[in-house]
Amino acid sequence: MLIGILADTHIPREVKALPPQVKEVFKGVELILHAGDICQLSLLDELGEIAPVLAARGNEDKGLPPDPRLKENHLLHIQGLKIGLTHSVEYPEPSYYPLEKAMERDFGGMVDILIFGDTHIELVEWHKGILLINPGSPTLPHGLRGLGTVALLELTNAKPQVDILKL
Repeated sequence: MLIGILADTHIPREVKALPPQVKEVFKGVELILHAGDICQLSLLDELGEIAPVLAARGNEDKGLPPDPRLKENHLLHIQGLKIGLTHSVEYPEPSYYPLEKAMERDFGGMVDILIFGDTHIELVEWHKGILLINPGSPTLPHGLRGLGTVALLELTNAKPQVDILKL
């Protein structure tokens, strides 16, 4: 299964539209996961033309109306893996709030793959046996306007392969 991952698009607050390169990169994905700060629900409709979409509610999304695609957190079960989608995780984890505690709060327990955003900085890292994925931002990489990054997660026989792609 091929999954497109993005976060922190901030449309139209910071940029007017989703870069067309995102749609090109996501051609052929079976699912799109957005790790928050979408800022308008129409973005989910636009991405939904490519594949089904789920999004975590980011701090910039608090005023958006209810939508079944948009939740505080999503816990997915795909190919026997638990995949958690949220907006914000403190990482590197502070000693007073370990990753296990954050996952218990957001997902009711440990996950195999944790997808998050908020920092606008791309990250793929194994930590405590958990695959951490932050796709960065396609519109505000490292907090600066310009073309940024998205991620592709390929699951083959429950084995994850992640690529961060510069647009």
